[in-house]
Amino acid sequence: MDLGLRDRVALVAGSSRGLGRAIADELASEGSRLLICSRGGEGLTAAAEDIRSRYGVPVVAVGADLSEERGIREVVDAALGEYGRVDVLVTNTGGPPAGTFVEHSMEVWREAIRQNLESVLGLVRGVLPGMQERGWGRIINVTSIAVKQPVDGLILSNSIRAAVTGFARTLANEVAMQGITVNNVMPGYTRTERLGELAQRIARDRGISQEAAFRQWEAEIPMGRLGHPTELAALVAFLASERAEYITGASIPVDGGWIRALV
Repeated sequence: MDLGLRDRVALVAGSSRGLGRAIADELASEGSRLLICSRGGEGLTAAAEDIRSRYGVPVVAVGADLSEERGIREVVDAALGEYGRVDVLVTNTGGPPAGTFVEHSMEVWREAIRQNLESVLGLVRGVLPGMQERGWGRIINVTSIAVKQPVDGLILSNSIRAAVTGFARTLANEVAMQGITVNNVMPGYTRTERLGELAQRIARDRGISQEAAFRQWEAEIPMGRLGHPTELAALVAFLASERAEYITGASIPVDGGWIRALV
């Protein structure tokens, strides 16, 4: 299936590893030109080099902290300076710390809001005018299954990703007539570095092994296994495509059936 993504410009946040990296790979395999970003380091440079060599597409890598306005400006300016436009925006940031309400200070809440909500608002604000001018665009937010079914011990993620969902659903209506779609993808328990960190915390708190923590999650999933980043990435590529032009305002789980809700 030709998704119509060849030579589209995609800005993929948090893309040096994990879900963001898998999404960047998937879009590159469809011929998209990329701007990838993370807080920097050798991992980001290595990711850019690997994507260029494997897929033969242009890749710009920018080390920036998206919880700061300056970092958002650097990323957007780099994309517009190199390519002149952004057709596809994928917002994706690392999950905030695990813990209960009483464990988190107000400063931890503020940092989580900056990282997981304000970064989305800033990136959208930076690329939306160009999409409106051209009459085409795709905005895809990586949120979480916690939006539909809260996860114990993840009160920050449960709360703030729900705010992103409300923003995206409202924005989808505002820009639908301008050829722009806005959707959310909700990854379930997926084998990433982030999930490994959560498993370590659970293992420590419950006095079990990390693999035992993984098995507990697998037991909750009807498919009986954890997800792979490539499975979420395939959905993102479709939502970014020409074929998905009538899908907007949706929040779609990729969770092996974990969410028990009817809708």
